Amino acid sequence: MGKAPEQITEGMAMKAGLISLGSTSSVMTFEAMKNHFDNVDFIDLKNIEVHLGKEAGILYLGKKIEQYDCLYLKGSFRYAPLLRSIAALSEGNIPYMPLSANSFTIIHNKLLTHLMLQQHNIPMPKTYLSPTVDAARELLKKVTYPVVMKFPEGTQGKGVMFADSYSSASSLLDALGALKQPFIIQEYIETGSTDIRALVVGDKVVAAMKRRAQQEEKRANIHAGGTGEAVQLSRGAINVALDTAKALQADICGVDILEGPSGPLVIEANISPGLQGLSQVSPLNLANEIAHFLRQQTEKALTQRKTTQATEVLKALELGAEQQMEMNRQIVTHLQFRGERILLPEFVTKMADFTERKEYAIKVRKGKVEIEHI
Repeated sequence: MGKAPEQITEGMAMKAGLISLGSTSSVMTFEAMKNHFDNVDFIDLKNIEVHLGKEAGILYLGKKIEQYDCLYLKGSFRYAPLLRSIAALSEGNIPYMPLSANSFTIIHNKLLTHLMLQQHNIPMPKTYLSPTVDAARELLKKVTYPVVMKFPEGTQGKGVMFADSYSSASSLLDALGALKQPFIIQEYIETGSTDIRALVVGDKVVAAMKRRAQQEEKRANIHAGGTGEAVQLSRGAINVALDTAKALQADICGVDILEGPSGPLVIEANISPGLQGLSQVSPLNLANEIAHFLRQQTEKALTQRKTTQATEVLKALELGAEQQMEMNRQIVTHLQFRGERILLPEFVTKMADFTERKEYAIKVRKGKVEIEHI
């Protein structure tokens, strides 16, 4: 835990939590967050339990998790259901989280990611999904080679395969069919075995690098042996990266892009992007950029919450005043009758704005009369 007084807003103490599996990037972010928040807790995702039902809650090491002003969740696709559960129970209680509950389900599944990109008209390679191996085999007779075949779940380039002909694709289908897992078929975009990783933080792309695959390897991921170099993104690529993060409801997101002949195309997004490779080619302290952004958004969320609470208090006071006025308008008096008719006091007709030109609904029960303008 720690703080940097010159960076923390005066009079607004903030507490943050980072839930993670303990990756190097997470540790880097945690250390940076200590310079922007009064207190920061590092929480091991593997020690978290989520309880649902009447006593729903999040437990860490068997105890109810603390209340935070900011909560940043990170983890691999294997923990997507747990991460979504934590985020879903926290939304509405914690002022700021950079990742929505939906983002953990969508981004950790490549098919759902592409469906969301489709809905937001974000460019991507032609992508196909077939219900059976036989249907996929028929589809592969119509596509242009090479093609990419990948599992919906997986990171760091794992589960991504390439086929340069129908025969090789058909062989891969046999293996995929034996595994009984769904898979995606996607057109291959020739970029010289390179792709671009853009790191989106809020409404900015704070860093980007061109990743180049090793010889005889088409996957450019750093974890697959690829190398990275600094790259200046085109305006189009920047817009595509920002649009992707917004569509996926992620304020912090890694976006993988292919710069093809027809322009930038999104091939994947990463909700827990690594910082090591990008840090080597960027002049910025990326962990600090993320931590600074988290602080700014938390300040805004806390200010908004206070404004909302103040508005609710004012409304309650106004309502109380109106009720008091209504009470003050009541009088205790005898009723005056003219025959079988009741004569109302003059001030009653004036305050109620009763006139002969309007119609009224009269509700009557023993001991009570209500008159309401229609």
